[in-house]
Amino acid sequence: MRKALQNQINGAEKERYRIIAVDDEIGIIESLSVFLKRTDYEFVGITDPVEAIETIKREHFDLMLLDFMMTPLHGDEVVEEIRKFNKELYILLLTGHKDLAPPLETIKRLDIQGYCEKSDKFDQLLLLIESGIKSIKQMQEIKRINEELEETNEKLEQAYLESVQTLRYTVEAKDTYTRGHSDRVSEYSVLIGRKLGLPEEQLKILRIGGLFHDIGKIGIPDSILQKNAKLTDDEYSEIKNHPSIGAHILGAATIFKDIIPIVKHHHERYDGRGYPSGLAGENIPYLARIAAVADTFDAMTSRRSYRDALDLQYVKDEFERCKGTQFDPQIAEVFINILNNEFDKIKEIQEKY
Repeated sequence: MRKALQNQINGAEKERYRIIAVDDEIGIIESLSVFLKRTDYEFVGITDPVEAIETIKREHFDLMLLDFMMTPLHGDEVVEEIRKFNKELYILLLTGHKDLAPPLETIKRLDIQGYCEKSDKFDQLLLLIESGIKSIKQMQEIKRINEELEETNEKLEQAYLESVQTLRYTVEAKDTYTRGHSDRVSEYSVLIGRKLGLPEEQLKILRIGGLFHDIGKIGIPDSILQKNAKLTDDEYSEIKNHPSIGAHILGAATIFKDIIPIVKHHHERYDGRGYPSGLAGENIPYLARIAAVADTFDAMTSRRSYRDALDLQYVKDEFERCKGTQFDPQIAEVFINILNNEFDKIKEIQEKY
């Protein structure tokens, strides 16, 4: 598996991205050096976290692999210092054991993109690095687009929509079973928003957010997205990274700021058991709660490689059962009412895509 992933990276990456690893165990640095120098990445390994901070001030790096338990500074303290002068560095935290990882609140506050347990095998780490590099590439591309748009404000709206379309088509091309999924989620979200009486400005955010909600899947390996069998725990954990990856990709461009809450939080649950942030109730952005209902409905009523579309009555019963747990009860009730009384509008959207 490792060799296949390395071949994929070597074939796909033309630009030499710079990776810095910081770990006070010289053996870990040496192992990472041997492993990563087989790829096309430029690698720098440092055992002193204070020296690492100064190095990052002087030199450009795209991605950092950072040990959590170090002296004289822990990994979170290193990130705290780096974030004072560098907000864009993609950071993957390495832990000796998942129980030693920093609290979720710390990871969110410091904008740490992910963490991985140390292991003699580097397969999972390579998956995370691959996803990180894909996210960095897309973030750089969107930043470039944004800089061009600032010079041509009169073309902002059209270029914005074209950027949305191009990137989401790239995502859907990776998985034929989700073809049309984002279009339907977009339209279902707007349908629900209209029933809730939202103004046109918010309906527009819902429309674009629905189209773009799964953009983070561009950072998920094709081998996982296209797998027909049941995903392993590691693979499922990788899939669960896509909302954060999407938000990170879009964060480089101010034109996407209004839809980022939808992209990042459409898999949160009303009872707080969702991901990536474990938000609950009204702490979940309102438009993301709407998109969550639309996204789940389309997932349940679309054919997958492992099952047919679910029966409509079963879907209604599930929404009824999950009001107040998975879904905002008010939004779920409005959608159930649409399914019961205006299903012709749902059918129209399904037939359109």
